[in-house]
Amino acid sequence: MKEHIKNFLNEEQDPKAVEKITSKISDILMRNEEIGYIGVQKKPAINVFPDSIVLTNKRIIICKPKNLGLSMDFTDHPWTAVTGSFVKENILGSEFSFNTNTDLTVSIDYIPKIQARKINTFAKEQLELLKESNMPSNPQPVAQTEPEPAIIAEPVNAVEEIEEVETEEVNDYAEIITPGSRPSVPVYNEMPAPVEEERPAPKPEGLAALSKEELFDKLQNYKKLLDNGLILQGEYDAFKKEILSHL
Repeated sequence: MKEHIKNFLNEEQDPKAVEKITSKISDILMRNEEIGYIGVQKKPAINVFPDSIVLTNKRIIICKPKNLGLSMDFTDHPWTAVTGSFVKENILGSEFSFNTNTDLTVSIDYIPKIQARKINTFAKEQLELLKESNMPSNPQPVAQTEPEPAIIAEPVNAVEEIEEVETEEVNDYAEIITPGSRPSVPVYNEMPAPVEEERPAPKPEGLAALSKEELFDKLQNYKKLLDNGLILQGEYDAFKKEILSHL
């Protein structure tokens, strides 16, 4: 067994399929791109030319043999275009799927369960690394403004100077008029504003209330209806677009 494929046979991958994939995919790897995991289909009956999925540190590559295995189609999706991934385990193997930012869902079925779990874990780790790399490493500190100095009003002399004037002697003190003081102004207490009760947020209805797994099952049911001729292609495309908008 060649050394370059030993690291990709931990979960019972087909050695011949892995060797063929690695020999062909090495020509399309970019600079500093490394293969992280390889998953291989394992169909219950005929498994001569299985499809495979290759996960690198830069993208997901779907490999589909054609012309009796003499050639192969490669479809790649960079991690920057992937929005999420999930696994649906069936009785015979599992189905790994991922969504893109163009509302496209890509799936590969009949993947052994342990391989599908490893693929999904690797995908989520790459998406998390991409998310962390997009976050600013040194956020700028928020500038703090100094409080404005309080304006101190100059004290006002309570007693104004009164010019001395010549007055006649007055015997009746009632005739002496003293400066009047300002009338006191009543202070009215403001009534507190009524507090509005918080209303509970309405519960989501329709497709918004379903989980990703339930939405994926509904999409698969519409695909079966289309394959059986029970709905038209336009109806299926409308259902698919509505379901993908909630994933």
